[in-house]
Amino acid sequence: MTTNTKRHSLRTRILSALAIACASITSGTALAEELAVYAGKLFDSESGELVSNRTIHIVDGRVESVQAGFAKRDRQRLVDLRDYTVLPGLMDMHTHLVYEFGSRAYMETFTWNPADYTLRGVDSARRTLEAGFTTVRDLGDKDNVTISLRNAINAGTIVGPRIFTAGKSIATTGGHADPTNGHRHTLMGSPGPADGVVNGTDSARQAVRQRYKDGADLIKITATGGVLSVAKSGQNPQFMADELDAIVKTAKDYGFTVAVHAHGKEGMERAIRAGVDSIEHGTYMDTETMDLMRRHNTWYVPTMLAGEWVTEKSAVDGFFPEVVRTKAATIGPLIRDTFSEAYKRGVKVAFGTDSGVSPHGDNGREFVLMVGAGMSPADAIRSATWNAAQLLHMEDELGSISPGKHADIIAVKGNPLEDISELQRVQFVMKGGKVFKAAEADQ
Repeated sequence: MTTNTKRHSLRTRILSALAIACASITSGTALAEELAVYAGKLFDSESGELVSNRTIHIVDGRVESVQAGFAKRDRQRLVDLRDYTVLPGLMDMHTHLVYEFGSRAYMETFTWNPADYTLRGVDSARRTLEAGFTTVRDLGDKDNVTISLRNAINAGTIVGPRIFTAGKSIATTGGHADPTNGHRHTLMGSPGPADGVVNGTDSARQAVRQRYKDGADLIKITATGGVLSVAKSGQNPQFMADELDAIVKTAKDYGFTVAVHAHGKEGMERAIRAGVDSIEHGTYMDTETMDLMRRHNTWYVPTMLAGEWVTEKSAVDGFFPEVVRTKAATIGPLIRDTFSEAYKRGVKVAFGTDSGVSPHGDNGREFVLMVGAGMSPADAIRSATWNAAQLLHMEDELGSISPGKHADIIAVKGNPLEDISELQRVQFVMKGGKVFKAAEADQ
């Protein structure tokens, strides 16, 4: 065979191989990316127990199987976490990614543009993911920034957790989350449903439908006064029963769940009777409220970290406006005892921090507060995995390391069932089969 013939034959074989590869890709039969994760210890979020020496097989970002022992296949890339405790990706059900409260927070309303909030959200999302939280609910933003943030993360443009966002939360005139509270009269105007401010059943329905039009994933309402709004009461009821009924019924028509900021008992109970999905904070709930939540199958998202943070800052002169400082000093310290009693009475708990009040990336401290208030470490972890997935109605996709679910996996060096603070030191983060933070053994 001549040299030219050999070259022609080699070129023909190469072109043929490329044609076969292109045909495979075009027909959807390209080789899937496969990983094997060796887990020295693995937290089973369904049972709340640790098991040892498991291999998690991952194909194209989803868990294919979990196998006893260490058994990598030839075609798989190995992620070696034999020296770690492996858990499902953590889920925070109450965040505000575009906010981070500080002494100038109230002034930002007048000086910041949507782009400023967006850039903060990009940084907050990265920090949240690196802290081990692969999924969050965002319960109230500015200018629908988190809707765009969610889309950019899903497209792979920026790095962050899987976001389920409410967009702009819904309030009543002058209520917690009315964006013009504290403004001078010439700047107050009269915000309406598109701005998340409602009065009466018709505007309540319109506000829900506007959230659908905006591309939100769920509805957030502020059923009572709040701590950080520049308004007198932190607990008064702020929606009438017919308005709550209109919101919940409309939300269900559009496939939305409804999350409810509530501190005061009366406003909270009105919302529970209307059929909302979760109560956030719940500071002044009593045993009657807790029993009502159990009867209505309502989730409780306690956000003790926010209570701790506002209590601490209320002692700093000038940090809060005086009307806010008084509420922070009064309401902040109460959340721990409320949570402790609710857990004892069997109220369903899903993990949430209200991060954006406290700094993003510190979300793991909530676990320490929960365990300190009487929750078992296993239940605390389940609240941020198994329970959170149920609250999102995503239990077929998230919440455990199980076949068919997204490969959202984190790892810590120690045993969080013995020292829950390990979850403040997450060493490894994978979301959807992609590693965003590599552990030492895997680098």
